[in-house]
Amino acid sequence: MMFCGRYCVRIALRAAANTHRHNLQMAALCALRTLKTSPVSPSDAITAPPFDGAPKLYSPKIQQLVNDIASLTLIEVSDLNELLKKTLNIQDVGMMSMGSMAAIAAAPAAEVVEEEAASAKKEKTHFTVKLTEFKAADKVKLIKEVKNCMEGLNLVQAKKLVESLPQEIRANVFKDEAGKLKAALEAAGGTVVLE
Repeated sequence: MMFCGRYCVRIALRAAANTHRHNLQMAALCALRTLKTSPVSPSDAITAPPFDGAPKLYSPKIQQLVNDIASLTLIEVSDLNELLKKTLNIQDVGMMSMGSMAAIAAAPAAEVVEEEAASAKKEKTHFTVKLTEFKAADKVKLIKEVKNCMEGLNLVQAKKLVESLPQEIRANVFKDEAGKLKAALEAAGGTVVLE
């Protein structure tokens, strides 16, 4: 007996909810019709979005506006433009020539390149010490200095390194250490580049 009572109450609640939902939909449709933006029938109220690649469907009102504007003469288009600007309070913006647009676009780009170059110079804290040339008269002195600068290198390896220039002496060293290495190698007769 109790089961039948609950079942009947549930059915009655569903019926009331459906009636209420239907009344709300009809009230919304009536409100839309008074605004003259209503779809033709309740089934048109919600349309499914178009599939990807499918042509977009426009409302008849929009299609009629496009047809009306397309049939205007140039003078009528000018008048329409003027009236729309007044009605919507749109300010006139002067046209720019292509040359001035290119100059405006190039100025920020040049500033960005300069800023990046300046920041790269400011931020560089690690250098690569590269031996590029040497004086023939100071070859032996330079070989000994290269051996001292590079740990684990014997004289034969240092000689081969000096004879096969340009060569990287040390990579990823701090600025002050790179400066000391450069000074020592240049004093021994080499030409050093910091990268």
